[in-house]
Amino acid sequence: MVKMLGALSQETRLGVFRLLVRGGHKGMAAGEIARTFEIPHNTLSTHLAVLSNAGLLQSRRESRSIIYSVDFDGTRKLLTFLMQDCCQGQPDLCAPVLDSLMAGCIPETQGEKNETNTC
Repeated sequence: MVKMLGALSQETRLGVFRLLVRGGHKGMAAGEIARTFEIPHNTLSTHLAVLSNAGLLQSRRESRSIIYSVDFDGTRKLLTFLMQDCCQGQPDLCAPVLDSLMAGCIPETQGEKNETNTC
């Protein structure tokens, strides 16, 4: 968990992670991510490696592109870890969110639909 939190503690990596969360399972090509953040490809490559090594991203090859997407299993583990002792000893208050995470659902936020499993 420390490795995951450390990976997210840098501003660009956090931004990339959030961008890819919004992209769902479809993911995004590394070049497109670099253009979005206006950073050099080699700098982005380092950030993607840190996030991948922490268990937060996964990649796949499509033709000549490397597509990155969020590793939702790893992310679910991190969120479960962070929430398991929540609510000042009243875990029943967090139970709906934890149950959703354990079931593989990603709760919709602010009325927005996403392309992954929703609750």
